[in-house]
Amino acid sequence: MSGREGGKRVVAGFHAVTARLRHAPESIEALYVDSSRRDGRMQQLLDRADAAGVRATAADATRLQRLAGGSNHQGVVALCRELALARSLDDLLGQVDPGTLLLLLDGVTDPRNLGACMRTAEAAGAQGVIVPRDRSASLTPVVAAAAAGAAESLPLIAVTNLARAMDEIRDAGIWIVGAAAEAERSLYEVDLSGPVAWALGAEGPGLRRLTRDKCDVLARIPLAGQIESLNVSVATGVCLFETLRQRACAARSTVR
Repeated sequence: MSGREGGKRVVAGFHAVTARLRHAPESIEALYVDSSRRDGRMQQLLDRADAAGVRATAADATRLQRLAGGSNHQGVVALCRELALARSLDDLLGQVDPGTLLLLLDGVTDPRNLGACMRTAEAAGAQGVIVPRDRSASLTPVVAAAAAGAAESLPLIAVTNLARAMDEIRDAGIWIVGAAAEAERSLYEVDLSGPVAWALGAEGPGLRRLTRDKCDVLARIPLAGQIESLNVSVATGVCLFETLRQRACAARSTVR
């Protein structure tokens, strides 16, 4: 989870603090831990902090709760400098290369779904998640908790007009693939080996018509059971990791 305290970013909870210790320990200016916890999970975090040169300060429940602003801190709160993540679509598009992988989410308003999608995208090595400023969840403590630390290393970019942003993404040389249940081709039949941006909508309504029309190609996830759709975070995992699979296969072919 995250917030603000005295101009610093507040990172709370084991997942988020561990992610910051792993990726940018130098950004942690103060680390507070529950003085009453002596369990293995806390010891593991303290060992990681010690190895990273970050000093932990014991704090009581009242102070931790005040620092965390009411969020579920699990006995761990860090005050950190902001990381230099991409802050705009221009930042992301200024770093396009053959391995670029982006995630566009259209109409995902449930904060836990957004957080889960961010967690999956970060695990797949995506460079950013792009959402419309309206009709979308934003980076709240609930989203950060569901992202399980991914919000510390993965930019979430909110754009005023998603359709216009998709034009810019395409102009940057990125192939936009939309996930749609009614698409003729499955994702296994689409070439995902180059720079790709996957566009997914919320479970049920899916992609809006204009968003769908802006995609270069639509692809479906073949379902063998009786259900008609997947949760958006599950669908995100299928799409992004199929992209990684194809790229790995292409790399092996090149080596041969």
